[in-house]
Amino acid sequence: MALTDTGDDRSAPPGRARKAPPGPPGPARTGGPARRVRFGYASGSLVSGTFTTLPGLLLLPYLTDTLGVGAALAGAVVFLPKAWDAVLNPFVGRVSDRTRTRWGSRRPYVLVGGLAVALGFALTFAGPLPGSAGAWFTAAGYLLTATAFAFFQVPYVAMPAELADREEDRMRLVAGRVAVIGIAALVTGAAAPALVDAGGGGLTGHRWAGAFGAAVVALGALWVFAGTRTANATSHVPAAEPTLREQFAAARANPPFMALLRCVVLQSVATGVLLAGAPYFADHVLHDSSGVGVLVAAFVAPNLLTMPLWSRLRGPRGYALASALFTAGCLLFLASPFLPQGAVLVTMALAGTGHAGQLLFLYAMLPDCIARDTSRTGRRQGGVLSGVFTTAEGLGVALGPFLYGLVLQLSGYVSSGTGDAAEQSLTARIGILTGFGALPALAAVAAVLLLRSYNRPY
Repeated sequence: MALTDTGDDRSAPPGRARKAPPGPPGPARTGGPARRVRFGYASGSLVSGTFTTLPGLLLLPYLTDTLGVGAALAGAVVFLPKAWDAVLNPFVGRVSDRTRTRWGSRRPYVLVGGLAVALGFALTFAGPLPGSAGAWFTAAGYLLTATAFAFFQVPYVAMPAELADREEDRMRLVAGRVAVIGIAALVTGAAAPALVDAGGGGLTGHRWAGAFGAAVVALGALWVFAGTRTANATSHVPAAEPTLREQFAAARANPPFMALLRCVVLQSVATGVLLAGAPYFADHVLHDSSGVGVLVAAFVAPNLLTMPLWSRLRGPRGYALASALFTAGCLLFLASPFLPQGAVLVTMALAGTGHAGQLLFLYAMLPDCIARDTSRTGRRQGGVLSGVFTTAEGLGVALGPFLYGLVLQLSGYVSSGTGDAAEQSLTARIGILTGFGALPALAAVAAVLLLRSYNRPY
């Protein structure tokens, strides 16, 4: 695979829009992407949905209750690889912007990065050693997984702005992506805990879960590469700015994008807390450790059922409505000890309905920002902007378990190295419940407030 940098006009002052040189127009796409392309693009969410769900659901309790790592340290193990991605993602975006191959600029990274994520999953949960040695091995495996995910996700997120010219077509691409996130979360969120139990729990059970996640990720990587091979892309647009510094300046000069960036950090924190807290919530509040899969299913099923309704709305207003439903569901979690299990699942579905809308609107606003930026500057910076966006999203998803781990530590949570959770004090159980319900609600409210500047003019 030959990777080549394209030339760049450096005569214009930094930060000023440069006029695109004349060249042949890109292929017209009056009918929008073909169905094959839409399905192919959406299948990439098998990678991103599994990457978010499986570690978010299993990694923190795997560290605290199987490897015996303290809750705060376990939270750091989950967080630090995503902090590394904060450095890596913009670089990946710049490289993919400037790449030319016969397979396109994004698709080679999607394929190779996705397959490397699959390998990293298998290593993360391989568990060759117990205790602190196993924790170090897990940390190294997760670092590899996060690094590979950057090379998959950044080009993948940039693709809708190049696969479709019209806002409604980009919305259809993103709606398919969000729906498949729900499928990935349903499959891995329900199957992975069941595989851990079927494998006898502990190290052996988690090896089965890691292998299963790797298989789902590999399928998604191969499918998105094959499904988008005939897609047209706006390759006639000149490549991005020559330096990362200029690219970050371009991002900072884009008020809608910066508002979106601040919003996605907090929204991802809420998601990360819910995923990390679900096993603890099921075990110590509902007293049903096998109910994690049911909770996850209730939360993500609305991704499949509500997309046609959410797709009728647009932008910050739609996001605010979705966030109101999400916040209401999270606050109702606090009453879970006094509710029957069926009612708890209803509150999960309410929060999940809001979360489906939140994802749709955030992901639809990003390609709109990229398309407007390309039109305004005449430069191809989708990879850069999606890299910064992916960094913010990844940091938020990792920060959620880290914050939840701190809440557990401060409330006196007792770790275990046996594969089974230890008996917890009343204070620890209150911390488990409060962190699970209140933290996501607060993050969602703050995210709505920060998105208010999205429609601010340039």
